[in-house]
Amino acid sequence: MRVTIIRAGMFWDGVSDTPLGPIDISIKDGIIQEIRENIPVPEGGEVIDLRDRMVMPGLIDCHVHLTFRPELSQTFWSHSGSYKALLGVQALRTLLLNGFTTVRDCGDMDLQGFTTRDLKTALAQGIIPGPRLITSGHMISCRGGHMDVTALLSPDCNVPENCLADGPEEIRTVVRNEIKWGADWIKYAASGGFASPSDDPVEVTYTREEMDTLVATAAQLHRPVAAHLHGDDAVRMSVLAGVRSVEHGGMASKETLALIEERGVYLIPTQYTGVRAARFADDDAYWEATGGSSYMRTKVRKYKDTLLETARNLAKSKVKIAFGTDLGISSFTINGATEFGEMVENGIAPVRALRAATSMAADLLMKDDIGSLAPGKCADIVAVPGNPFEDITVMEKVTFVMKAGIVYKQV
Repeated sequence: MRVTIIRAGMFWDGVSDTPLGPIDISIKDGIIQEIRENIPVPEGGEVIDLRDRMVMPGLIDCHVHLTFRPELSQTFWSHSGSYKALLGVQALRTLLLNGFTTVRDCGDMDLQGFTTRDLKTALAQGIIPGPRLITSGHMISCRGGHMDVTALLSPDCNVPENCLADGPEEIRTVVRNEIKWGADWIKYAASGGFASPSDDPVEVTYTREEMDTLVATAAQLHRPVAAHLHGDDAVRMSVLAGVRSVEHGGMASKETLALIEERGVYLIPTQYTGVRAARFADDDAYWEATGGSSYMRTKVRKYKDTLLETARNLAKSKVKIAFGTDLGISSFTINGATEFGEMVENGIAPVRALRAATSMAADLLMKDDIGSLAPGKCADIVAVPGNPFEDITVMEKVTFVMKAGIVYKQV
């Protein structure tokens, strides 16, 4: 491949406290070669002029659901795995064009198949475009828990669902099966949720013995664990069991946030879907516009004060925050970069929010070749028409996307 030189008007490397630049970036074979001023263009080289923009690392979304759509909630579970794969193809393209060059899927919504595994294979083979994909398989759940979709059916229906597991022995089997079929991470539901109709977000749905078994089985096969949870008890129990990431954690107490910080666990707060709903819990127009269910609104109203308090406490803490949107549970018509504005609205500093989607997210995912811009790193690069340290909403206006040295968007 020929050498490409990006000329950046402003530059942020994903790590520094403030923007740097102007600067040039030299790229060859998908890898950053040099970052310095006035790099000469070699014979046959290409120049990309971004001197009117801020250049930064490609964004990382650590919590999406590629194969789900809230718009289809009434009919969703009647659709085949093939249809859900098509939804995934659409989602991956949307995410990439919005600047997300790496994503972690946090729950395959194919009840019996392994659709996200197939999407990852198609991406690797160049069949479809999209971010690099890290998968968590299905969200493992107890029967009657957050991911037990059979609760939506008649008791007469006997539909097998491959992510349900109760007790240590069954949990071991399901964890090993998810890994057999390609899961990079293991994800489980430690509590109920807001988007599910029949459980409560503060209910702890697994015992400590079951959590310990799940984490130990995953660790034996070198897989990190992510836990879906909301209530304080579920957060604390999962952190003590040894999870690497807490997903949502919207009602963790100050004491539990301190425990998360002490243990070095990452928290993905998904605030656009959670804290924002709490802020608008009593706004009829908001719920009509978003299409939120009546049962979700009831639960949000019940816990809104705790959700807002935890958001304030998280902003004051030193917990390692990684970026996640929960897109799929919320509509892919929403640009995932709106999460940045929500984080800042809730008191998180812009630089902390930006690191959450770059260097901190890469640390969570244990990927040392992405998340920051430096020689030897993968050339995942985006540009925005402004300074997000001053106006975080410019992250919703990505005009340039490069993944592994290939340009996918240039406006």
